[in-house]
Amino acid sequence: MSTLNIPQTSLVVLVGISGSGKSSFAAEHFGAFEVLSSDYFRGLVGNDPSDQSVTAAAFDALNYVAGKRLAAGLLTVVDATSLQPGDRKKLVDLAKSHDTLAVALVLDTPLRTCLERNEKRGLDQVPAAVIDRQHRQLRKHLRGIRREGFARVHILEPDTDVSQVTIHRHKLLNDFRDHTGPFDVIGDVHGCLDELQRLLQKLGYTLRFDSRGRAVDASHDEARRAIFVGDLVDRGPDSAGVLRLVMGMVRAGHALAVPGNHEDKLVRALRGRKVTLNHGLGETLEQLAAEGEQFQREVERFCDSLVSHMVLDDGRLVVAHAGLLEEYQGRASQRVRAFALYGQVTGEVDEYGLPIRYPWANDYRGLAAVLYGHTPVTEVEWVNNTACLDTGCVFGGTLSAMRYPEREIVQVAAAEQYCEPARPLEPVGGPARADHVMDMKDVTGPLVLKADGLGTVKIGEAQAAGALETISRFATDPRWLRYLPPTMSPCESSKLPDYLEHPAEAFDYFRKQGVAQVICQEKHMGSRAVLLLAKNPERFAAPDGWLGALHTRTGRPFLEHAAEQKLLRGAHAAAERAGLFRELASDWVILDGELLPWSLKAQELITGTYASVGAAASTATDAALSALRRAEANGLEVADLLERTSARAQNAKAFRESYRRYVGSPEELSFAAFQILASEGQSHETRSHDWHMSWGQRLHEADDTLFTSTRNRVVTVEDEQEVVAAVRWWDELTAAGGEGMVVKPLENLVKGKRGWVQPGLKVRGREYLRLIYGPDYLEPGNLDRLRERATDRKRQRALQEYLLGLQALRLTASGAPLWQVHQYVFGVLALESEPLDPRL
Repeated sequence: MSTLNIPQTSLVVLVGISGSGKSSFAAEHFGAFEVLSSDYFRGLVGNDPSDQSVTAAAFDALNYVAGKRLAAGLLTVVDATSLQPGDRKKLVDLAKSHDTLAVALVLDTPLRTCLERNEKRGLDQVPAAVIDRQHRQLRKHLRGIRREGFARVHILEPDTDVSQVTIHRHKLLNDFRDHTGPFDVIGDVHGCLDELQRLLQKLGYTLRFDSRGRAVDASHDEARRAIFVGDLVDRGPDSAGVLRLVMGMVRAGHALAVPGNHEDKLVRALRGRKVTLNHGLGETLEQLAAEGEQFQREVERFCDSLVSHMVLDDGRLVVAHAGLLEEYQGRASQRVRAFALYGQVTGEVDEYGLPIRYPWANDYRGLAAVLYGHTPVTEVEWVNNTACLDTGCVFGGTLSAMRYPEREIVQVAAAEQYCEPARPLEPVGGPARADHVMDMKDVTGPLVLKADGLGTVKIGEAQAAGALETISRFATDPRWLRYLPPTMSPCESSKLPDYLEHPAEAFDYFRKQGVAQVICQEKHMGSRAVLLLAKNPERFAAPDGWLGALHTRTGRPFLEHAAEQKLLRGAHAAAERAGLFRELASDWVILDGELLPWSLKAQELITGTYASVGAAASTATDAALSALRRAEANGLEVADLLERTSARAQNAKAFRESYRRYVGSPEELSFAAFQILASEGQSHETRSHDWHMSWGQRLHEADDTLFTSTRNRVVTVEDEQEVVAAVRWWDELTAAGGEGMVVKPLENLVKGKRGWVQPGLKVRGREYLRLIYGPDYLEPGNLDRLRERATDRKRQRALQEYLLGLQALRLTASGAPLWQVHQYVFGVLALESEPLDPRL
């Protein structure tokens, strides 16, 4: 059996004459969507797979689709004859344009076999002369294919048993996604062996020495591994010693390494290529020569084996010597390697005669953290989720390492200045934008926002434009706008008489999703609010004395400054008494809840809409009743109309009672906390809701005036008695004037049978829904129409907003750049800008 190795991300070009078996081979070894057939594309553009007159248009379409697949990192197979070198060159160039490897798979099937297969095609036969000509073309160019730029060429010789061939898809050499750490990423060493040994010991590594006292390995008791960002050699006093130690660590599995531009030049020098012996290379070659030829060969093999960059920890970390753009990560091409080793220059030189490097990190928007070196800087700083670790040790600075995932910097000072820098060291990234300033590129649609491990949400251009004015003109300060709550979908419409919503439908949804237990929480008649409490203003770049913020679910401040400060002081005191900061080991916390009373935010709605509608309805129905009663007294047949009008009068009265019960005084301000969203180092979506509810109760006990408790109960959805009891509890809540309840999966973030489960479904009471749908909504004809309401889009939006909000919280907790957090906050607001039925 013959095994063909193919990179799992590549462009595979099938080469073979008509009848060689390309299409059958492709169908057997590759997926249906992976194979792009020229015949199929002829059919797409000309309605006939054999119509040669549309070949040019067919290949235009095929190349376009292939390009889109390669851009997405998908393996793509081109099923065409590809017999001419020019045709193959176009495909190789296409792969290179997407920094993807191209592989040629040649089926050198005997001519007789191809002709026999062709005869069996019936009406689809290709002229025998054409096949003969194709065979001559293949034989003429066969051996030259290996020089056409393909990363790999597989030729199935005429005597190959194709049925015994298997395809093995292998990872790219830069794919270390399954290496999850923890790591210690070390900046440019440049021959500073003493500093490297001290840094490794400070990081907790134990050095191992050979019989001559030379360091040859270092290991960590906690199974941490070092990653070297390149430029191990040149300029410093002992490049040979650094190489010996690093090669030993890599050989023993205690370290990984990527090459720097100095290693790249060293390999060329060791191979006898003509290079300029500057920047310390001459001294390095002398040191290596003193070690003997065997050591030099080991160094050459080691440096040559290093891969341009590494993608680690499931794509969360990228290490490259000079950094790497997002679109280059996990790709393979000369362009990618050149950027990884040398970075990007502007084409200009500075006053020292050195090329000016483009500050690519200022424009970086990738989700992966990029750690790099190459350009010596005065200190390690995060710029848009990137950090340069070259702090100029060889120039008398420090040798730096970053612990990952902790993002902790560990440094040792250089023993001396070994080399004079060609230009002074400078801060990384050049002038950085102020932390609270948003860049239009961050929020201009269309956007594709990836919530780590949760899914991807696409934001359209129109949605982004709709949110831009709100967030720029009306939202609270972006430094502390770290989360927007998702909208909440109602349950499906009830089939019970006189009910639009009922708990049975909510329980049924979670039961079908495979959720065993839910928690039913009292739905307060308040306004959704986010409360950020912070003991350390510096954490949020806030002024001294800043205590936090309170904002609406669209990011607007809730209260005037004085009222907000009063609430924040009280909330801080209650949180301290409850032990919230202490037990979470955090000096800040974000809470999700409801601000009461509802009239605090909805006063204009009450007076301008509900009150006027209620007054008009009552006045009109009272006048109509009076007239109808007089008509009945005069002997007119108005009994049916009188009955209907009486019902409408009762509905109007019920409508007025519905909104009046929710009117309260601003002096009765309180907050019902039902979820702890995030604190330093962690978000809390994986903690069960009964844990969150216990904290809400503790805050209430710490200050029962400021913090309102939330009644709740856990229900096993397969237990009929518990379900019946929960329905009765909901009836009692709503009969007493409550808005209703929210049903949530007890375990919080849950994946069900059809993907992520809704974070909560609201089940509103009959009388509260009168406010939403009008006084007469329960009349049979009206209720039948309302039951046709579509909740699918509302539910989809609720889930998308929920996932974006979780990612914003996770990024905030981890200390990610503010712009990155705000992309997800903005995404929630952008989804809200698309109109849906506001009554849902």
